[in-house]
Amino acid sequence: MKLWTRILSVSLALLFCFALTACGGGDSSGKTTLRVYNWGDYIDPDVLSEFEEQNPDIRVVYDTFDSNEGMLAKLDGGARYDVLFPSEYMVEKMIQEDWLMELDLSKIPNVEYIDQRFLNLAFDPENKYSVPYTWGTLGILYNTTMVTEPVDSWGILFSEEYAGKIIMYDSVRDSMAVALKYLGYSVNEHDEARLKEAGDLLAKQKQNGLVKAYMTDTVKEAMIGGNAALAVVYSGDAVLCMDETDGNADLAYAVPKEGSNLFFDNIVISKDCESLDAAYRFINYLCDPAVAARNIAYIGYSTPSSAAAQIMGEAYLNDPVFMPDEETLARCEVFLDLGSLTGVYNRIWESVKLQ
Repeated sequence: MKLWTRILSVSLALLFCFALTACGGGDSSGKTTLRVYNWGDYIDPDVLSEFEEQNPDIRVVYDTFDSNEGMLAKLDGGARYDVLFPSEYMVEKMIQEDWLMELDLSKIPNVEYIDQRFLNLAFDPENKYSVPYTWGTLGILYNTTMVTEPVDSWGILFSEEYAGKIIMYDSVRDSMAVALKYLGYSVNEHDEARLKEAGDLLAKQKQNGLVKAYMTDTVKEAMIGGNAALAVVYSGDAVLCMDETDGNADLAYAVPKEGSNLFFDNIVISKDCESLDAAYRFINYLCDPAVAARNIAYIGYSTPSSAAAQIMGEAYLNDPVFMPDEETLARCEVFLDLGSLTGVYNRIWESVKLQ
């Protein structure tokens, strides 16, 4: 993986130089502050700094979060941002709770490069409020020197054989999804008896000492360092881990046969946006194919931009972690807003963590 990343970076550098000359700057007479709130490790720092270079009238204040719920909690606590990057179910919730501004897509002309299959999805049917940023799957990253059996089921995460060697994702929706899919239920399950069954399974997993830790971004360091046998991760984190280990056979990624979460992270503008022109310029910049390809090469997730995917080349297009086949995608579900059941999920998860 390192090899194709290096080859790609040379091509992208040339493309990006062209993008820099093709894009105008801005009025340098003053600075507009653009407040951006994104996931950790979710943008190439050079992409961010070069946006400011191209737009000398804009200063980006950039903060990160590690869960959709944490992001919304910060907004509920009074924090204000112009541009945010929520996942699909959170976009749906934020629309319902009137957090988001309706977009003028004419001010984001680079939307034309986004593949039609990633537009007009159920959580935002007409893309009135969101623009796709990345997509991917939830699965299991495993160390093949520690795990010799096939990793094709979520059931391996509940095996006594790997006691103390399993990292679970520190997120209510993601860890509940693991248990729910293993039990044959939906990741958006509404039946409270089934939710309790999933919670009991996760609680037993912890009580029996199977869980080494609950992690988010730090899972990458743990798996790269060989500190766990199995970890629930998103596909982009799996790519980064395998890339960091020079693509050797020690780390592999699988989407279990029971199915999983197919996620879409998106760019939105807050209804409290104080720098609307800057927000549109930033979003349009991220949707530029050369910028999107360079960004994806850095963060490791899949791009919704068909033009960026072509720039990434055959190594990307033929990689099943980046581009899972239709059979795999058919087993996956998109998270939906849980509405009044959000509290039920949260209480079950809190109970699991307290075991």
